[in-house]
Amino acid sequence: MITLKVIATLRTCYTDKFGVPRQSGLVPSAWGVVEFEPTYRRAEAVRGIETFSHLWLITQFHLVSEEPTSLTVRPPRLGGNERRGVFATRSPFRPNRLTLSVVKLDRVDWDGDLAPRLFVSGVDLVDGTPIFDIKPYVRFADSIPDARSGFADQPPPHLPVIWDTESAVPDEVRIIIDQTLAQQPQPAYHDDKGREYATEIAGWRVKWNATAEGARVNSCLFVG
Repeated sequence: MITLKVIATLRTCYTDKFGVPRQSGLVPSAWGVVEFEPTYRRAEAVRGIETFSHLWLITQFHLVSEEPTSLTVRPPRLGGNERRGVFATRSPFRPNRLTLSVVKLDRVDWDGDLAPRLFVSGVDLVDGTPIFDIKPYVRFADSIPDARSGFADQPPPHLPVIWDTESAVPDEVRIIIDQTLAQQPQPAYHDDKGREYATEIAGWRVKWNATAEGARVNSCLFVG
């Protein structure tokens, strides 16, 4: 029997799992905060971590409750119509629902009741994600320049984001929204240009349509 302990929780700008980037680093401005469980909330546990620019987070897709009924999935990068083996993809619908993400370490907060806290960016995880382990990203070992990446060899194209509405959304939040919607988060198999999508990012409810020209934002309201 193997039991994993949750060492921390990741707080992020994505309170809704729809719209979360499909890979880490695709939305550089997407922020997160690592908050440790009391047992691990000790300065010595992260001593020296500030000397690294990036970290590996080992987490779990905790909002995916159903067990996979098939060992094949339909990757969005292939239009959602072709099947691949689950272990040849990064689909959340997998045994144990474990994830592996690289995030940028922006700073360490050493003060306050929740200290130490790790402020990170480039996240691809929803708010409340449990963290099982943290490891520093080591450039000489973790970067393989001539590696092959199969059907995911290139990053997805960025489409323009057009705002068809006035909004008081702060600039720092608008950047996250723009970078997120540019990734085309809607299901790849949808081909209904009239369909409106909605998600919540950093406390703002944003609604948009996906068109051939890009994402068109219809409204963006603060919901807290």
